[in-house]
Amino acid sequence: MPEGDAVHRTAAKLRRALDGHVLTRSDFRVPRHATADLSGRRVLENLSRGKHLLTRVEGDLTVHTHLRMEGSWQIFPARAWLPRGDQVRLVLATAEVQAVGIRLGMVDLLRTADEDRVVGHLGPDLLGPDWDAEEAVARLLRTPERTIGEALLDQRNLAGIGTIYRAETLFLRGVWPWRPVGEVNDLVGLVSLAQRLLEANKDRAGAVTTGDRRQGRERWVYGRAGRPCRRCGGRISRGEMGANPQERLILWCGHCQPR
Repeated sequence: MPEGDAVHRTAAKLRRALDGHVLTRSDFRVPRHATADLSGRRVLENLSRGKHLLTRVEGDLTVHTHLRMEGSWQIFPARAWLPRGDQVRLVLATAEVQAVGIRLGMVDLLRTADEDRVVGHLGPDLLGPDWDAEEAVARLLRTPERTIGEALLDQRNLAGIGTIYRAETLFLRGVWPWRPVGEVNDLVGLVSLAQRLLEANKDRAGAVTTGDRRQGRERWVYGRAGRPCRRCGGRISRGEMGANPQERLILWCGHCQPR
């Protein structure tokens, strides 16, 4: 599932293509909004909220989308042929371009005033103007017995972190993923580090957490199962945690992140 930095870049792409332009066509290929028509309405803004995307248009309307595992937004010229099949879930077209939502996991059309119905449950957004490390920690501590690895991916605590930044943040802080939240020292420092990692990567593709952008050297543990730890030389472990099959993967170094 794309992480907050990738969704942030998607919102920026949609802003460049759509913001300020009048829609000449909309095509919702989901049953409950199949008859909706946004043509003639101006796109006011596109923004990300954690892993969610909000496209606000004139008339107090918001298009809410979520990429889930395989979704993406692609921009095509106005007269270009679009991908065939059922992978296209939504088209928002102007006189110049077509923004095409492919394999989107969620597509909703609702009043802008009702956006809390789809994003109101989210915790502070690591890349948003509402980022608040103290609030994120307060939410994490509501369930002190929960593992820190599971709690970090709960978007109700803090919005935007995924399996890559979970693994990298816990490694850099030396925290075993199964340690209970209530036993983790300096939670403010931990979530603040996660925020800095996403912030550093929000304008470039590919998560770099080591500071080395050369291929194969970008990350400490994620994608390196069975390989030697860059710090201690021990073997990077791979396992699963949590109930969500899309976010179970966890990697860690048993020496640098002791039980």
